[in-house]
Amino acid sequence: MTTHLDPANWPGAKVERRKTSALVPYARNPRTHTPEQVSQIAASIREWGWTMPVLIDEAGMLIAGHGRVLAAQKLRLPEVPVMIAVGWSEAQKRAYVIADNQLTLASSWDKELLAVELRELKEANFDLGLTGLPKSMFGDDEAEAAMPSLIEQDERVVDEDRFLLLVLCGDEQTQGALFESMKAEGRKVKVA
Repeated sequence: MTTHLDPANWPGAKVERRKTSALVPYARNPRTHTPEQVSQIAASIREWGWTMPVLIDEAGMLIAGHGRVLAAQKLRLPEVPVMIAVGWSEAQKRAYVIADNQLTLASSWDKELLAVELRELKEANFDLGLTGLPKSMFGDDEAEAAMPSLIEQDERVVDEDRFLLLVLCGDEQTQGALFESMKAEGRKVKVA
């Protein structure tokens, strides 16, 4: 197997534009894209422009960026930025189709930092849908919805003038009384 550690030979060292209609999707791409996801990618392109070139082989076959190309078609973009994988074997191209998608899935979120980012974006009136995060993370208060790991760890979270407090009750009657008491004080209360 050849290594590609010379930056001058990296596909990203040279970006050019190709006609969207000339790009050929990899017929055996195992990654699927729902119409909703393609719409999210299109919304991202509308907001920020094209930020990451797609990867093609020397014949114009897509290796990475199938969803972005579908979004480009939806937006009727005549051209898109591309990088060309020069000299890659068929096996390298096929493996990278999988690796490009899988390697990012192997990471995880720092829930505390994500909660802070979401809260501050919400306060700035930014459309959180553009982040691509599932709407289930947003709920009534995006920051609280993004902190399930904190709740599971029974931690109290201090954020300037906001606190998250987990209270475990022995029975439903005690829980109900505490809920009503705190709600009457004007506090935001959730029962889990």
